[in-house]
Amino acid sequence: MNDLAAPAPNGDESRLSRSHPVFGSPEFLRLWIAQIVSAFGDWIGFLAIIEIARRIGGDQPGSAIALVMLARVLPGFFLASVGGIIVDRVNRKRLLIGCDILRAGVLLTIPLIERVWGLVLASLLLELATSLWGPAKEAIVPNLVPKEQLTAANSLSLIAAYGTFPLAAGAFIGLAKFAEWLGGSSIGQVEWALALDALTFLIAAALIATLPLLKHRRDRDKATSIDLSQGIRELREGWSYIAISPQVRAVLVGLGTGMIGGGMLIPLGAVFNDVVLGAGNAGFGTILVTLGLGVAVGVTALSAIQRRLDKEHTFVASVFGSGICLLFAVTSSDTFLTLAGVFAMGIFAGSVYVLGFTLLHENVEEQLRGRVFSALYTLVRFCLLLSITVGGFLSDGFNWLFDVLFDNEVTVGSWAMALPGVRGALWMASSFMLIASVLAWISLRVPEKKSS
Repeated sequence: MNDLAAPAPNGDESRLSRSHPVFGSPEFLRLWIAQIVSAFGDWIGFLAIIEIARRIGGDQPGSAIALVMLARVLPGFFLASVGGIIVDRVNRKRLLIGCDILRAGVLLTIPLIERVWGLVLASLLLELATSLWGPAKEAIVPNLVPKEQLTAANSLSLIAAYGTFPLAAGAFIGLAKFAEWLGGSSIGQVEWALALDALTFLIAAALIATLPLLKHRRDRDKATSIDLSQGIRELREGWSYIAISPQVRAVLVGLGTGMIGGGMLIPLGAVFNDVVLGAGNAGFGTILVTLGLGVAVGVTALSAIQRRLDKEHTFVASVFGSGICLLFAVTSSDTFLTLAGVFAMGIFAGSVYVLGFTLLHENVEEQLRGRVFSALYTLVRFCLLLSITVGGFLSDGFNWLFDVLFDNEVTVGSWAMALPGVRGALWMASSFMLIASVLAWISLRVPEKKSS
C-alpha cells in the first residue's frame, strides 16, 4: 500500500529537517496520540475480558480464560500473511479507521455475552482487527516522519504500546471504586471498563481520520477487483523479499530467535526468584519492574544518540548484549547482581525493539511494508508462545539432568553453586539470544562480502 503523505503547505520541508524533533510532524503526533489512547483502552479491555471469562467460566474459570487467550493468539498465526496482503492492497487510512470502529462495536456487545464460546468469538474478532491495525500503522509511519527521526518515532511507539499498561491497570482498579460509588458491583466495573475501551477506539479512529494520507496508486487506477492468483503472487513476493533482503532477514532472525530466549524469562522468572534468590512474594514483581526501567532507559538513550549510531551493527550488538546480560543475571545468586543484569538486559532489549522496527521502516519498500510487518508480528508471537510453552518443560528436564549428573549442585573447593533446573533453562535462553546475534550478523555480513 502506498498511502503517501499529502502535500504539505509552504515551510513543511523545514519542518522535516534534521533539526526538528519527531513531534515536529503534527501528523505523527496525531497518530501517536491515537496509539496511546487505543493501547490504554486495549489494556483495560484485556483485563475486563479476563474478568468476564472468569465470571462466566463457572466451575472451570481457568479453562475459560485459557480459551479466550488462545483466541487472541491463533488468528495472528494463520491469517497474518493474508492480512499483510490486505494491508498492502487497500487504503490503509480507511483500514485503520474500520478496525477501530469494529473493535469498539465488538467491545460494546461483550457485556451481553453469557457463554464462553461467545466470548471466544468476540476475542477472535478483536484479534483479527488488531492483526490488521498493527501492520497498517507501521506501514504509514515512514510517510509521516523523516528518515532521521524514525528511531525516535519507534521509541515513542514502544512507550505507547507498553507504557500504558500500568496506567490502564490503575484505571481498571479505579473503575471498581467508581462503580462502588455509583452503588454498582464488580459487574458494573467491567461494563464501565468495556465502555471506556470502546470510547478510546472511537477517539483513535477520529484522530486517524484527520491524517493527510493519499490513496494508493491502485485506488487511483480503479483496480478494485480481487484476483486470487495475484494475491498468491503478492504473498510469494513478500516472502521472497524477506529472504533476499539482508536487513529484513537480520531483523526477523534476530527478533524471532531472541524472543525464544527472552520470552522464557516470563514463565521462569517467578520460579528463579523462589528457587534461587528466595526474594519473597515481591521478588518477581521487582524483576519485572527492573526490566521495564531498563527498557525505558535504553529507549531514551537510543533516541538521544540515534544519529551517531550505525543501526545495523548496533542492532546486532544489542541482541548480543541482551544474551550476555541474561546469562550474567541467572548465573548470579545475589539479588542485587541479578537485578543489575536484568536492568542491563532491559537496556539492550529496548534497543533491539526500536532498532529492529527502524531498520524495517528504512529498508522495506513502501508497497511491501504490510506483508513484512505482518510476517514480523507472526514470527514474534510464535516465538514468544513457543518460549512460554516450552520454558516449564525445559526447567523440569534440566532439573532431572542436573540431579542425575551433579546432584543439583557444583562444588569447587569452598565455592558452591546451586543447579536447579530453572537456571539451566535460562542459560539455554541466553544462548538462544547469543545465537540470534550471530545469525543476524551473518545475514548482514554476507552482502558486505559480495560488495567488497
